[in-house]
Amino acid sequence: MAKKIIFMGTPMFAVPILKSLYQNGFPINLVYTQPPQKSHRGQRINKSPVQGISETLNLDFRSPRSLKDDNEEYEFLKSYNADLAIVVAYGQIIPKKFLSLTKKGFINIHASILPKWRGAAPIQRSIMNLDKETGISIMKINEELDSGPISNTYKIRLDPNENAQEISEKLSFLAAEKILDNVDDILEDKSEFINQDHSQATYAKKINKIEGQINWNDEAVNIVGKINGLFPSPGAFFNYNGERYKILKAEIANGIGKSGEVISDELEIACHNNKSLKILEIQREGRKIQKIGEFMLGSQIKKGSIIPNV
Repeated sequence: MAKKIIFMGTPMFAVPILKSLYQNGFPINLVYTQPPQKSHRGQRINKSPVQGISETLNLDFRSPRSLKDDNEEYEFLKSYNADLAIVVAYGQIIPKKFLSLTKKGFINIHASILPKWRGAAPIQRSIMNLDKETGISIMKINEELDSGPISNTYKIRLDPNENAQEISEKLSFLAAEKILDNVDDILEDKSEFINQDHSQATYAKKINKIEGQINWNDEAVNIVGKINGLFPSPGAFFNYNGERYKILKAEIANGIGKSGEVISDELEIACHNNKSLKILEIQREGRKIQKIGEFMLGSQIKKGSIIPNV
């Protein structure tokens, strides 16, 4: 009898994984994704990337607002009698009572080396923490957040010059490749799931926009980690004369000055411990992204300016 697999995911990170499973002949019978969201000004309805690819591939999909206390969805899934659910950044916690509704459980592809960085923002947190490596973990979902047993972990090196968008793409394509080696083993009970060492767990809490504010008393390496970790959204920023400036790309330099002091005509800013931040790309609030040379032509921020921390 043919197997029945459910896929649950929402953002672009999940799209290559769903496509890989589909294109390699795995029976994705049903997709769950978050419902369409209104745009910022409410003028347009935005489908999730996973809904978009599901429509392109002609896959059946469902988008309940919440699985919690949804008896209709529970009864539907119960009657569906699926073999396996594969979850990739779905955006909802799967209620405990749902976890028994597939024969082989619910498998999650999580973007960290568990038990490190459980939670909502593992890629951003690993970059901001200046980790040397990250990866994906294939785990069985249980009722506690990202704490289930793991069948496989795949690692990549973290380049300090790469941002969260670039690392997310790398991990997504890694997962799209490696999940193909795992599904059959899981369906045939050949995978060994090993319990996590919960004493080593760390948590990647959801990013708050205010975390993007730069403190020039910090070391330059930490500021670059923040810029890269929060790219492209919500972004690392500073305020000057009542306006917000988002830094999209920067590098460490050896300039010396008072913390927050602009020490060159190309917006090099002094940081703690005799290092500086050389800004390469910047975006003034409400304006387009600019290379630093173009930006400085009309900028009010000049050499000798002091950029405050608040």
